Amino acid sequence: MSTSTLPSAAPITLERTIVKSWKGPIALSIFALLAIVLFGVFARPGVSHFRLSTTGDFFQLPQLDVPTTSTGWILAVILVILAAWSVLMVFQSRRVPLWLTIVFAIVFMAGFLTWVAADALIPIPGLLIGAVSLSVPLIFGAMSGVISERSGVINIAIEGQLLAGAFVSAVVASMTGSPWAGLVAAMVAGTLVSFALAAFAIKYIVDQIIVGVVLNVLVSGLTGFLFSQVLTNNPKFLNTPPRFDRIDIPVLGQIPIIGPVLFDQTVIVYFMYIVVAGVAYALFRTRWGLRTRAVGEHPQAADTVGIKVNLRRFWNVSLAGAIAGFGGAYFTLGSVGSFTKDMTAGAGFIALAAVIFGRWDPIRAMLAGLLFGFATNLQSVLGIIGSPVPSQFMLMLPYIVTIFAVAGLVGQSRAPAADGKPYIKS
Repeated sequence: MSTSTLPSAAPITLERTIVKSWKGPIALSIFALLAIVLFGVFARPGVSHFRLSTTGDFFQLPQLDVPTTSTGWILAVILVILAAWSVLMVFQSRRVPLWLTIVFAIVFMAGFLTWVAADALIPIPGLLIGAVSLSVPLIFGAMSGVISERSGVINIAIEGQLLAGAFVSAVVASMTGSPWAGLVAAMVAGTLVSFALAAFAIKYIVDQIIVGVVLNVLVSGLTGFLFSQVLTNNPKFLNTPPRFDRIDIPVLGQIPIIGPVLFDQTVIVYFMYIVVAGVAYALFRTRWGLRTRAVGEHPQAADTVGIKVNLRRFWNVSLAGAIAGFGGAYFTLGSVGSFTKDMTAGAGFIALAAVIFGRWDPIRAMLAGLLFGFATNLQSVLGIIGSPVPSQFMLMLPYIVTIFAVAGLVGQSRAPAADGKPYIKS
């Protein structure tokens, strides 16, 4: 039989199944409708004022004055267009890009600030500086959560690690007179808390969520007891730590708006930049990152190629604790200047929400931390200018943003496949 008579192979076509997710468009549509009601129906007359420069900038940007009502309507229309665009993209079986959600959030926030600032002044650099300051422990906690959960261990104990770092850094820095000693001690404290989490969760296969909750309660109770029984009796020696001074980076620190926000900070903030970049690079560009993701996604497969799954998880959880402890030191060495009972105020849980919101990606988790920090600082700024929004609602604002994030309204989130599942070698 000649080859010409052989039946030809049918062409193989691969069909790509695209799952339509309406969460994003629905959320954007709700906020677009809210913008119409808020900025249009309940429009406020007057002029909104925004200060864009500080006295140390290279050059002074003019103050931005915009008519409140017309600006609100214009931004509301833009939001409707963006929401409709996202709906159209889902109808066409296309994924809503991240940049569209970011642009939508920026436009909505610009409209909201314009609405609340009618006949008032909002200093934009001050608002952003406060947001970054409040975001620092959240971002350190989020990096801790990313490393731990990418390894397959749920890190509910971020709150305890932050609180332990804050307490120990205050005591050690006060006794030694060195904030650097306090910073190192904070890392050790966070590591010790994570040691306990790793030992019970990995070695003794105790439920990871239960262990994390117990550690949070233990650290809260222990630090609260020591604060009331020891630190308050001798605050000058035990609870008056020296703080890190701000370091103004020449040239960069004088750039309008972004200069004072990013480049006139304490050394802890500059370390935060390094940690975020280092985790993002190491997790996706190094052998350590590949093995870390392997034990978090498919530990059995990782074990077959010679990776010691439980040992790697143990050391990664310890590293995550050190990072969280470092972030806890910011409360006492970079912000408040002394330790107070339960001063983290749930920052660890918001950091965990940032991990979920950021889809277990370091850069996305950092952006989520900045969002939560911005929401927290916004309530203070709006309270100062006399916002028409009730104060009770403003106190709820950071947690409302957290609930929306964890609910997954910005899209689908999938944790590492083996996250929270102990590995027992067969």
